[in-house]
Amino acid sequence: MLGEPPRTVENGNVGPVVSSQVPRYAGPATFALLPRLDDIGQQDVDIAVMGVPFDGGVSYRPGARFGPTHVRESSRLLRPYNPVQQLSPFGVQQVVDAGDVVANPFSLTEAVQQVEDASDALLERAGRLLTLGGDHTIALPLLRSLHRRRGPVAVVHFDAHLDTWDTYFGAPMTHGTPFRRASEEGLIDREGSMHVGIRGPLYDAQDLVDDRALGFQIVPAHEVEDLGSRGVAERIRARVQDRPVYVSIDIDVLDPAFAPGTGTPEAGGLLSRELLAILRGLATLDLIGADIVEVSPAYDHAEITGIAASHVAFELISAMAP
Repeated sequence: MLGEPPRTVENGNVGPVVSSQVPRYAGPATFALLPRLDDIGQQDVDIAVMGVPFDGGVSYRPGARFGPTHVRESSRLLRPYNPVQQLSPFGVQQVVDAGDVVANPFSLTEAVQQVEDASDALLERAGRLLTLGGDHTIALPLLRSLHRRRGPVAVVHFDAHLDTWDTYFGAPMTHGTPFRRASEEGLIDREGSMHVGIRGPLYDAQDLVDDRALGFQIVPAHEVEDLGSRGVAERIRARVQDRPVYVSIDIDVLDPAFAPGTGTPEAGGLLSRELLAILRGLATLDLIGADIVEVSPAYDHAEITGIAASHVAFELISAMAP
């Protein structure tokens, strides 16, 4: 695109490209067509959207390294007003796309450190990060970075899987282990953390015993229908209370009908409508950061998974609004 595109500006916050003057399918695909970090000069940033194109920790289908680009492309149709929350999330806070972290695809250890360093650097400029993965391994370095600023945080983890297993093939850092490592390192608040949407077979009943010992309560997927979205949100709020909260969303928390493009799909998941409604119910919490991971576009079609992930991101940004 030649020249600078016209953008919405509200309360001094630079927002998306004006879609009535520039077609949404034109120009670079930043998240929701928001400005890049370097487009706003030295202006303060409330939320930075950061991509981590890395999937060196996956145990089954690869491809989540292409997730950030896919979610950005799928976010082109997002509009700036949230009618359910009755706010313009890009107008009441400055949100930018900070681009991607360079993560070594051949060294998981180095990549984890690169994500942690990038988070540290970006949090010097931005109040909060919304990270687009990438596989779930990246939650560990993100929590390490946040811990230096906020201490132990309550983790609300949406996933089909516990991700508190110990090792795979002797490897302690994979997409199935980040929350065990985080708990062992004292990064999470064991009195305020929980999983939502867990389902499918486990290796052993001991998996659940270990998970409780690591500090998590569970709202399994089969209880969501009975509780309803409001009931799940109430249970989360009762568990978290006034603690700082980090929300980590594996897109496979959704049923494969709503998120086929992921690496480890499990039948019987949440509807996209249910997940979005639950996230709206978290707006009163002290949300200090979030990630959306495990979008693998090679298994997606018609952008079904990418669109779901982009709307999840939009609701998280809305929930973080002051």
